[in-house]
Amino acid sequence: MELPVSTQLGFGITCIDANYIRPGLACFYLLEHAGECAIIETGTSRSLGNLQQEMTRRGLAPEQVRYVIPTHVHLDHAGGAGAMLQVFPDAQLLIHPRGARHMADPQRLVASSEGVYGKAKFRELYGEITPVDALRIRVVRDGESIDLAGRPLQVRHTRGHAEHHFCVWDECSRGWFSGDMFGISYPWFRFAGGDFILPATTPTQFDPQAYSASLEILRSYDPQRIYLTHSGELLYTNEKIDLLQRQITAYAEMAADYADDLPSLKLALANYSLSMMREFDSQNSDETLLQLLAFDLDLNAQGLAVWQQR
Repeated sequence: MELPVSTQLGFGITCIDANYIRPGLACFYLLEHAGECAIIETGTSRSLGNLQQEMTRRGLAPEQVRYVIPTHVHLDHAGGAGAMLQVFPDAQLLIHPRGARHMADPQRLVASSEGVYGKAKFRELYGEITPVDALRIRVVRDGESIDLAGRPLQVRHTRGHAEHHFCVWDECSRGWFSGDMFGISYPWFRFAGGDFILPATTPTQFDPQAYSASLEILRSYDPQRIYLTHSGELLYTNEKIDLLQRQITAYAEMAADYADDLPSLKLALANYSLSMMREFDSQNSDETLLQLLAFDLDLNAQGLAVWQQR
């Protein structure tokens, strides 16, 4: 499956591949309105090249970028923030109150990620993490609206995946920039029978009750589309959010059943997710589907184990 580096989605929104591990795994968004731009999510420092190429192609100057907005500080979402702030001289970084200190001083964030992936894998995934000047960081509160040349973007704090997570509501497109709260649906999860979505319960702050409550916040806005970081635009339906809710409930039950047995928890998650995916795909082999799931199921199982230990 050959995927484009950038895709224009309408409403002044361009989806740009984050150059993270493989095409289609992660993306971020360039939002242009009345001569001003916002970057929602950043990918890693290796994502900047794709953004600069897109801006050059469209005749957009670095000075037009007003905001850089990671939904949370996990490094596939915020790892490129420092690099972007260096090349966008007039931009502010907008961040959750709990994430601001990690952007100014990312040492603890780096150490935490190295604990999950190991130092060598961390360097391969994320490259260099550049601190952001604290004077260019703006904390945004729950419900606060940001003005992009007259276009309002509303921030809602959404716990469950991480304590420092928010989603961004764009009334113009009636869409949520959902970070990890609306789960994961890669291009290869879009089957003939429908779009499969997998929750994101990666370490270390998964909270199933908070996750479910945050999903209901998203539902309450009656959205028409979701802008996933993993990955791309997804048309919203209530059935999709119900699918996520079902999985979160089942995840919590499996975590309780296998609280001290990570291998068994991984196996239970794999079998359960395979059965869920079969509701959408009857063509691929079990082996193929499990290969598609493997990376995220491993991280999800780690997150569930940490939640049980906590």
